[in-house]
Amino acid sequence: MSDQLSLLALFGSSFLASTLLPGGSEASLLYAAYQELAPAPLLWATATLGNTLGGLSNWLIGWWLRRRFPERKLAHHRQRKALHAVGHYGSPLLLLSWLPVIGDPMCLAAGWAGVRLVPASLFIGLGKGLRYALLLSAVSAASG
Repeated sequence: MSDQLSLLALFGSSFLASTLLPGGSEASLLYAAYQELAPAPLLWATATLGNTLGGLSNWLIGWWLRRRFPERKLAHHRQRKALHAVGHYGSPLLLLSWLPVIGDPMCLAAGWAGVRLVPASLFIGLGKGLRYALLLSAVSAASG
């Protein structure tokens, strides 16, 4: 596989893993790092960008849902409570958007709760970037 194709596959895997679709980008990143398909900083940037944009696609869905289905129409108290929590803690909560199971819905809830795009982007990107940096440093330490 060419270097560009490898990076495109990593980007795609990272993007899809951060949407509401199931998937994991960690294996793709670790494989690319182990095979030295590209320099580690480029792998980090590619995975972080893809995963951040995937998280922002969830934020955008939440933003659209807020306009389509206002909060007062939520049927379950737990849904309203979750939206209130994301609205209360705001964008710093999105540092945890990399967490399995809850991270992707958290981005969606942030869009629905009205968390602004720029702070959401920064915190989503920071959280996901830190996770990938830790993974790459673990690969570097194990191989070096």
